[in-house]
Amino acid sequence: MKWHELNSPEIKALAGRDPVAILPVAAIEQHGPHLPLSTDVNIGEGLVEAAVTQLKTIPLVVLPTQAVGVSLEHVTFPGTLTLSPQSLEDALVGLASGLHAAGLRRLVLSNSHGGNKAAIDSAALRIRCEFTMLVVKAHYFRFPRPSGVGLPDTEWMHGLHGGAIETAMMMHLKPDLVRTDELQCFSSLGEELERTLAWIRPEGVAPFAWTSYDLNPQGVSGDATLATAELGSRLVEHYASVLAEVVRDAHAFPIGHLERRETEV
Repeated sequence: MKWHELNSPEIKALAGRDPVAILPVAAIEQHGPHLPLSTDVNIGEGLVEAAVTQLKTIPLVVLPTQAVGVSLEHVTFPGTLTLSPQSLEDALVGLASGLHAAGLRRLVLSNSHGGNKAAIDSAALRIRCEFTMLVVKAHYFRFPRPSGVGLPDTEWMHGLHGGAIETAMMMHLKPDLVRTDELQCFSSLGEELERTLAWIRPEGVAPFAWTSYDLNPQGVSGDATLATAELGSRLVEHYASVLAEVVRDAHAFPIGHLERRETEV
């Protein structure tokens, strides 16, 4: 069920069942010539919707998507909208205050954009400390890889933005929004660094701060020509299944451990 489609008495009744609230956190930003600005929103909402179908027996509620996130790395490209990290952090804490006031105790932040991660980390800890809530940070791009989908390791490592993974999921979720005549392989600076440096990469053990233009002048990293709707279907199914397991864990989490006073430990 969706939070904004319920009325106030229904929210009160739902809170009595100790539900899990799921908040999709996304971005509105450039994804190259072949994908829409809404890519992270479409993928994030698609994964949540697919996960919810697997959670018929768990009390839960899906909050309105936080569509605009932290997209500072993409601001040189027209169409990108961004909040500051502090603004997103404050927005998430503000939303959680409404959940807390309604009596909810369990929140899963389902994130579909890497640039949001730092703000989510800070917000989650504030929510835990201020409202004694369970806050789970679920970044689908940090979930285990699916097996047997046929993508090369280089794409998993360097296809960070608008590559095969995102393009395939969009082909499955929103095929009408994919400009298939614009698909190409967008090589990344990360591939060069892998050959020339020991540890510094866009992501990994010693990541450096980058803008999407740094990695590729078109703002995209990855081989979008490898994407198919079939691949997208398998990726969505896999990531949604992991997300569903995360929500089950959030429902089963022994929240009493969070509610104990430090003096009782």
